[in-house]
Amino acid sequence: MGLRGEAAIIGIAEWKPERRSSRPRRFTIEQWAELARDALEDAGIGAREVDGIVTTAVQETSRFAPATVSEYLGIPVNYGEFVDLGGASAAGMVWRAAAAVELGIADVVLCALPGDPVPEPPVVNDAPADPFGVSSSALYGSPQAEFEIPYGNVAQNVPYAMFAQRYAAEFGDPTRAMAKIAVDQRTNACAHPAAVFHGKPITIEDVLSSPVIAEPLRLLDIVMPCSGGAAVVVANADVARRARHRPVWVKGFGERVAFKTPTYAENLMETAIAPASAQAFAMAGVTHADIDMVSVYDCYTITVLMSLEDAGFCPKGTGADFVNSRDLTFRGDFPCNTHGGQLSFGQPGRAGGMSHVCDATRQIQRRSGDNQVSDCDRAFVTGNGGIMSEQVALILQGD
Repeated sequence: MGLRGEAAIIGIAEWKPERRSSRPRRFTIEQWAELARDALEDAGIGAREVDGIVTTAVQETSRFAPATVSEYLGIPVNYGEFVDLGGASAAGMVWRAAAAVELGIADVVLCALPGDPVPEPPVVNDAPADPFGVSSSALYGSPQAEFEIPYGNVAQNVPYAMFAQRYAAEFGDPTRAMAKIAVDQRTNACAHPAAVFHGKPITIEDVLSSPVIAEPLRLLDIVMPCSGGAAVVVANADVARRARHRPVWVKGFGERVAFKTPTYAENLMETAIAPASAQAFAMAGVTHADIDMVSVYDCYTITVLMSLEDAGFCPKGTGADFVNSRDLTFRGDFPCNTHGGQLSFGQPGRAGGMSHVCDATRQIQRRSGDNQVSDCDRAFVTGNGGIMSEQVALILQGD
């Protein structure tokens, strides 16, 4: 039951993340088109072969996003999908594209996530309708507007700090292990020239002495927003066999949506990545020992630690010991986020989730340059939306 592993990622595109973009402002659909072009060129196939599109929100329209993209690209498609899973959107887009390919609905599917600034309208409203955005909604009728925002539970830093505090209360203080995650990922970024923090190593003491943002989360525990964008091409076996690079087969996936904000979580220490990961491993028919590298969504260091536990790489409550006893760099015994993760590669909006897909794909295709993991044939990838709310897991594999 599930995927047969007959659809593959055959091309990727990833713009160099920048703290302040040097690229001209373009509308979302313009960025979509450029990313699609770059990904198709990387795959070595033409635009006329595309018959599927998976997208998230498009800035220039409040609805009909797939049709808007199709129209702009000039590509009629058999399959148009809209995915709204926050940071889990990228991984969610990939498995949906793979499913469409295996069902025979489409042969070649484009999945793109623009992340560069867009042109501002001539008149800017001084009071946005939803000032808190993302995980907290101030819109009329929103539960967050009535029960959370008035009490200070807004945006992302505060609720992720709640996870970290609760974890410490139940299992012991993971602060030093969280700092090590940040350090190891910065080491990976220093071997990846495209990373925002390339050439800027840090130490555990640097992390622990950085300013507290939301107790116990410090500045270097938290993702660094930037500009950028990423896209992948998913295709059937016939197209994959004649593509330019080694096919990366989508062997398994899992998805679980549990809540929007952790106010409504039954247990903060039981995240949705657990059932999603279990489904992905079962579908792919592999074990944790078969995985050569992981690319785990890392908006915060606590997210990585808890994801590794709930995905089954170590028992609940032992994540700190697991991290402290292993080398998470590309040259280590447990390579994790070899591009630097969003903590050190950068987080270009929702495209940050696609950077993990690209990270794993490059490793399996043997295209990671100085931070290549030796003999990398199988990867575990996660996406995380909202506040540990929406979780997607993927198992990717080379021939």
